[in-house]
Amino acid sequence: MVHPEVKNWIKYANFEDKHGYIALGRKVFERAVEFFGEDHISESLYVAFARFEEKQKEFERVRIIYKYALDRIPKQQAQELFKNYTVFEKRFGDRRGIEDVIVSKRRFQYEEEVKASPHNYDAWFDYLRLVESDADADTVREVYERAIANIPPIQEKRHWRRYIYLWINYALYEELEVKDPERTRQVYQACLEVIPHKKFTFAKIWLLYGQFEIRQKNLQNARRGLGTSIGKCPKNKLFKGYIELELQLREFDRCRKLYEKYLEFSPENCTTWIKFSELETILGDTERARAIFELAIGQPRLDMPEVLWKSYIDFEIEQEEYDNTRGLYKRLLQRTQHVKVWISYAQFEMSIDSDDRIQRCRQIYEEANKSMQGCEEKEERLMLLESWRDYEEEFGSLANKDRVQKLLPEKVKKRRKITAEDGSDAGWEEYYDYIFPEDAANQPNLKLLAMAKMWKKQQQVEEEQEEEEEEEEEEQQVPQGKEPQESSEPEEEEPAAHREQKEKENDDRDDDDESSSSSSSSSDSESDSNHEDDKEKSEQTKADAEKQ
Repeated sequence: MVHPEVKNWIKYANFEDKHGYIALGRKVFERAVEFFGEDHISESLYVAFARFEEKQKEFERVRIIYKYALDRIPKQQAQELFKNYTVFEKRFGDRRGIEDVIVSKRRFQYEEEVKASPHNYDAWFDYLRLVESDADADTVREVYERAIANIPPIQEKRHWRRYIYLWINYALYEELEVKDPERTRQVYQACLEVIPHKKFTFAKIWLLYGQFEIRQKNLQNARRGLGTSIGKCPKNKLFKGYIELELQLREFDRCRKLYEKYLEFSPENCTTWIKFSELETILGDTERARAIFELAIGQPRLDMPEVLWKSYIDFEIEQEEYDNTRGLYKRLLQRTQHVKVWISYAQFEMSIDSDDRIQRCRQIYEEANKSMQGCEEKEERLMLLESWRDYEEEFGSLANKDRVQKLLPEKVKKRRKITAEDGSDAGWEEYYDYIFPEDAANQPNLKLLAMAKMWKKQQQVEEEQEEEEEEEEEEQQVPQGKEPQESSEPEEEEPAAHREQKEKENDDRDDDDESSSSSSSSSDSESDSNHEDDKEKSEQTKADAEKQ
């Protein structure tokens, strides 16, 4: 009593054991446990107590002592206790006992983690997975209740995403493992009360609750719950889930009402309009389906208008209302001049089994080409012409093929400046542009460019001809120091007047070349006229020589 230290209690118990007083030794240990209590618990006391019972071959007592101590001693101070417990189970326990040791150790670790960070929901998931595989239902419920009590401190949905799955797992555990539907219902209802629906909600919880009630054959509760969800916090996922439920139950009038509510909530959702119309089409009410489509395309704002128009057009094609389909294409082309609309319109006309379908299709292509002449997107215009070309190759005559081929653009490479984000010059880049013949006829710059190309090509041809003439003259000249070879026909002597005339022409040509190189202001037309005059003089000289 003067020195109440653990080692003194252990010495006292060992003294009793040494002299054969087993009961008194056990009583000393029990008194020590009561004396220190849970506030001043000691690892060495429980280790000594367990070894004392192990020596007396009281294995169940040893196991209880270890488990009691592990539940109360912090993990950092129980390393020696875990070690001795594991050794004991390996020596005297079975496989189940060893697994219990490992599970207890892991439970101890998880307990420390969730105590240190109660909002670490991943640690709670690991802990619950462990206890579900080993513990009884009451223990699992206790851990679940402790976990869901840690509500996120901030009302933002991203902080609640992991937390809400604790409730979902809890409800599924009660329904599938424990098979307690009443308690499962209570879990769902408690979860729906916790969520702040005015700021955000989780459609998954509402739908799971509705499906649970249907599995319990309580359709009234399922509808009441889903109706409450739509009234409190309408969402696309909630409407879709509720409509899908009523479709499976074949309650088409309820589906109509739900679609109407859905479209009041989100009139820009094209998918909803299409699904609503498909429902009416399946039920055989085509006029109602057409009216739904008309209401849909009249909305001022739509998220996917191209999909809606395509669905409406396909609907009319399925009903074989071709005049209505043409009217739809014309109305659509008043709103947009997209190339795919024109191509689709032309393909539609070709798909109809009529005598004038080829002429109708060609007329659509011509209208499309005229309307797209001022289009800035040249790739789209090219796409239209390529589609028209493919059509003419399959159904058109040779004249029509040539006509479309002449409309195809020329692909040219150009350069443009690149400007960086900060406004500085980032150099040049090359890109491809298309020059359409119809546009080239209206642009003088393009005409001038074409004429320049032709002049350059003509110059190259003339230079090649002059080189060929010079090569022929060199071959005809006799090399110095060698006698001329005998020819079968005597060559005519060149008259002196002709030689003088030729030398004069060469001198004039040299003067012309010097003057053209020195003067930078001479035009291309003057050089072409000089060249033609020289050529005419040369031809005239040759003619005079032949006459002589």
